[in-house]
Amino acid sequence: MNERTGISNILKTVLILMVILVIGWLLLVFSNYYASGNQEKSENKAKVQENDSSGVIVGPTNIADMVEKVSPAVVNIETTVVTSNSMNDFPLNDPFFRQFFGDNSFTPKPNVQKGIGTGFVISKDGYVVTNQHVIDKASKITVNFDEDKQYEAKVVGQDYELDLAVLKIDGNKNFTTVKIGDSDSMRVGDWVIAIGNPYGLDHTVTAGVVSAKGRPIEIEDRVYKNLIQTDAAINPGNSGGPLLNTKGEIIGINTAVNAQAQGIGFAIPINTAKEVLNELIENGKIMRPYMGIWLQPVDEEIARHFGIEKKGIIIVNITSGGPADKAGVLKYDVIVSIDEKEINSYDDLQEFLQDKKVGDRIMLEISRNGKPMLLPLNLAEKP
Repeated sequence: MNERTGISNILKTVLILMVILVIGWLLLVFSNYYASGNQEKSENKAKVQENDSSGVIVGPTNIADMVEKVSPAVVNIETTVVTSNSMNDFPLNDPFFRQFFGDNSFTPKPNVQKGIGTGFVISKDGYVVTNQHVIDKASKITVNFDEDKQYEAKVVGQDYELDLAVLKIDGNKNFTTVKIGDSDSMRVGDWVIAIGNPYGLDHTVTAGVVSAKGRPIEIEDRVYKNLIQTDAAINPGNSGGPLLNTKGEIIGINTAVNAQAQGIGFAIPINTAKEVLNELIENGKIMRPYMGIWLQPVDEEIARHFGIEKKGIIIVNITSGGPADKAGVLKYDVIVSIDEKEINSYDDLQEFLQDKKVGDRIMLEISRNGKPMLLPLNLAEKP
């Protein structure tokens, strides 16, 4: 009887242990399942929050701080252009009428035109950058700062082709400057801020993104080859002002507006300006080499007319006394290559000349009446 009782107790103990183990295993499984379910819910919730556009900050949040820091270096530019009115053809200037009305009755009066633009200070001693068209032919230039300080400015250098000008103002102080950035590092979609004086409204701030890079456009008789396109509002009066990244670095010079479209503005990349600023300050201009030729690419019609291959550029006119004239180049010569580099268009020639300096000697490979020739040419300064 005692033996059976002992076996029974052992079996009960084993069963109890097995039940405890099963219950423990079930609790562990349930705990892991519950934990993984919460984690999945948490991850899903996080994904929902990430995908929820209502919780995403689209634009930069430090624009106000950046503008406050940069604004002292942004200036308003006022210009005065004086032109004379010609009255030589006015009937009362005829001697017959002057004997009745006198010689001084119809003296032409000068026509005074006012202009506005924007600029920015690049050095503590007062060098200011703006667009060339802002100060073109101005007889008086006034630079106005945000703190109601005015300075008379003089032009130290300007370039029509790049639409750049450098002014100089003198003051008994160190001027606040804008930091120059790297326009090549900007990407399409990056945020940009424009500061200027549209329609004479001082220090107006607009924001947008870089819409495109490397845009070529033509406005009136000026051709721009490599502009930054932005949807930041750029209006008359903004010309010459800075286009900034969110760090407050200038990456472009606000230049042009497409009047036929809304939300399209353009700026000169600051890297384009950086390459020539010192030359403008030191020489007052950019010294560009030129050959003194008018040219046209050889298309099928020209090739058929002259019985030549469809390649190269044909000389249609030559500047008298220019480099090409002195080198012996003739009208209707075809330039095939220069320094062994193929030249098939105006852009090819300009790209080649960009790396050359005034006074450099180059070798032309030309075709004259179907016969190949080599002519050396010394580049001169472009008038």
